[in-house]
Amino acid sequence: MRLIAGLIALPLLAASDGSVFADHCAGCHGSDARGTGKAPGLAANPRLAGQSATALRAVIQRGFPASGMPAFDLPSAEMDAVARYVRDLNAGMKPAAALGSRVTWHDPQPGDWLTYNGNVNGNRYSELKQIDTNSVGGLHLKWLFPIPYFGLEVTPLEADGVMYVTGPNQVYAIDAATGAQIWKYARPQTHGLVGDASLGTNRGVAIRDDRVFFVTDNAHLIALERASGNLAWETAMAEEPQHYGGTLAPLVVKDKVIVGVSGADEGIRGFVACYKAATGELVWRHWTVPRRGEPGSETWKGSEPSMGGGSTWLTGSYDAATDTLYWPTGNPFPDSEDADRGGDNLYTDSILAMNAADGTLKWHYQFTPHDLRDRDATEPPVLIDADYLGRPRKLLLHADRNGFFYVLDRVTGELLLAKPFLRRVDWAAGIGADGRPQVKDPGGCPDDAANWSSTAYSPATRLYYFLALEECVGERMGYPDQTGQRYLRAVNIETGAVTWEIAQPGPAKAKTWSGVLATAGGLVFYGKPNGGFDTVDARSGETLWHFPTNTRMKASPMTFTVSGKQYVAVAAGPNILCFGL
Repeated sequence: MRLIAGLIALPLLAASDGSVFADHCAGCHGSDARGTGKAPGLAANPRLAGQSATALRAVIQRGFPASGMPAFDLPSAEMDAVARYVRDLNAGMKPAAALGSRVTWHDPQPGDWLTYNGNVNGNRYSELKQIDTNSVGGLHLKWLFPIPYFGLEVTPLEADGVMYVTGPNQVYAIDAATGAQIWKYARPQTHGLVGDASLGTNRGVAIRDDRVFFVTDNAHLIALERASGNLAWETAMAEEPQHYGGTLAPLVVKDKVIVGVSGADEGIRGFVACYKAATGELVWRHWTVPRRGEPGSETWKGSEPSMGGGSTWLTGSYDAATDTLYWPTGNPFPDSEDADRGGDNLYTDSILAMNAADGTLKWHYQFTPHDLRDRDATEPPVLIDADYLGRPRKLLLHADRNGFFYVLDRVTGELLLAKPFLRRVDWAAGIGADGRPQVKDPGGCPDDAANWSSTAYSPATRLYYFLALEECVGERMGYPDQTGQRYLRAVNIETGAVTWEIAQPGPAKAKTWSGVLATAGGLVFYGKPNGGFDTVDARSGETLWHFPTNTRMKASPMTFTVSGKQYVAVAAGPNILCFGL
């Protein structure tokens, strides 16, 4: 009788779809799909009820590695059969109520962190000062939120008590005060990608009104409903198949969303693109590598650079007063082989100042013409207004991968200062009065003196803070060890001189660039690349507080307030850590 009841309750495993389930799934989930000690039941499961076969197929394909379920790479017909079978097991079941609650929000509040760098000017400096040089010693961990991906590079956003964080093709809304999950959006990672996109790298979202914007690993821009995480719209950013990927956090400007792409190490034609936030409709696209006959094409000698590189994978900055976007670009392709790309190779390794309304170029500055060492200029362009050399100026600060610190007039593009921030730079003797590097050895070091992680300028100290790698010293190491010593450095923006520095313990490791956050509390927060989260006095560099993360740090910190209390958050390994007093 028990056997007969089982046959009535469930579809026969002898049926086509059930046979595939029996072969691949029954060993863990049970022959009757009611579950075993190895895995939960799938039959009569409210969490699966109401899901389409397409959604269930995606779950099966990506798996839940953190919970012990592997990803399945079955033939398409078999994948569809299992998905249909699990769907039919739950026919007629009432779906479970959604976890948590829907997100609600009001107008932006003081203390919210609303965009990738906290400010559209790219300066990771906060006016919050409840946590200051006197109180920082009382900072302690309030909560952590795990994401099934080791090596997070995301900067959380926080608005009206809700935090938004990302993993590989994943977006989470969580309670900023407790770390409790509110909703989650996820899709399988895309097969066949290359570079960082293939690793699942993602640096965050953008928010505007009732939408959350996210770039998928295969360079699709999607909009999610802020209340629920449901997909509102999706658009493919690329016009043609190349090695395009997506890793950056979008930038919202007015009613538009600005994005860029990765992939130049494998060959793409880079671009910055602007979309309507409401619909995903393309407004403009600015290519970073020109076609024949276009301005800049004379700087490419040889074949037309249809895949000439110039990635745009770091979030740019925006000046509302002049309606100007500032976007950094990456290396030319091929990055070390130049036989068919003579010339400066515009507009790679550059800052592009663009009209935000239509994407037209106002001016550009190229840091490394004819790059042979992958010296992407994808380091933060930080916009500040300050008295500089005796008069008020609108400035752009930039510590480049090529080892030089630059100060530009961001209205005209005039170079005001270019000084090495390393003790030794081999590839160039300096930057000439014409703004061009005085090249000694195009293949000389450094090629990784600074990188994409956040930087900060404090108007109180007039110092610029960033992580640097003294790369032109020591012996070459094998991957992932890098040559040289990492430092947290504070640079005087008028002279380029290093005011203070903190050597980072242990060997420099590839792809462990952590960022900084400066605050009006007189503090600089930063991740110690080989493990640790520290706070130092912004004026002196004295270490005031340390938290042992015991994992390599690859992300940049942020700060926010909820219910009148200041918090600091940073990604460390597979976790989001949140600290408060």
